[in-house]
Amino acid sequence: MEEKLRILLCEDDENLGMLLREYLQAKGYSADLYPDGDAGYKAFAKGKYDLVVLDVMMPKKDGFTVAQEIRTVNSEIPIIFLSARSLKEDILSGFKIGADDYITKPFSMEELVMRIEAILRRVKGKKDRDVTMYKLGKFTFNTQNQTLMIGDKSTKLTTKESELLSLLCAHVNEILERNYALKTIWIDDNYFNARSMDVYITKLRKHLREDPEIEIINIHGKGYKLIAPVVED
Repeated sequence: MEEKLRILLCEDDENLGMLLREYLQAKGYSADLYPDGDAGYKAFAKGKYDLVVLDVMMPKKDGFTVAQEIRTVNSEIPIIFLSARSLKEDILSGFKIGADDYITKPFSMEELVMRIEAILRRVKGKKDRDVTMYKLGKFTFNTQNQTLMIGDKSTKLTTKESELLSLLCAHVNEILERNYALKTIWIDDNYFNARSMDVYITKLRKHLREDPEIEIINIHGKGYKLIAPVVED
């Protein structure tokens, strides 16, 4: 019998939290519910989860703080924010912290499950890809471990950073169409996801700046181009 995927759910609205947990369980997931960020992070530290769903505004520890603490110890686990805070600045802050998705309230439970399934498919697809190593000038990029190495220095990438760099490597010295990248990684090419992708491009440029031969350039109206000598292992 296949083991159920485990979801850590942090929601301080008791009624909503119970409904979400029951719905996720009905869809075949194992879901653990916690009413505040402090309890949620303690559960994460002790347990083994496949995905985390965080309300942003919670007592004791807000969702952004919990996500930051999770990212210090685990850069790979997918994180989804749920929030009534729908301002652009809030959404971008969520993605900068390392969120894989940001869903504004009110939302449908069906939509949440579809987004969870889409993220988990991407994670599985990433693990199943044939190409696990790229040579990027002085860098070595391991897509499986999500690490970028130069000399003795190793940088652990987030899931989104790794997925985006993998796409750029697959289209090296070619234009990576903006809409294609958004729909491949974020599923939806809306404004907020587009801004989120810009944030991750900036992060990748910082990671790669130690090699002047490597550059990610904007192609106006089209997308991005990774300029680099790349050899697949």
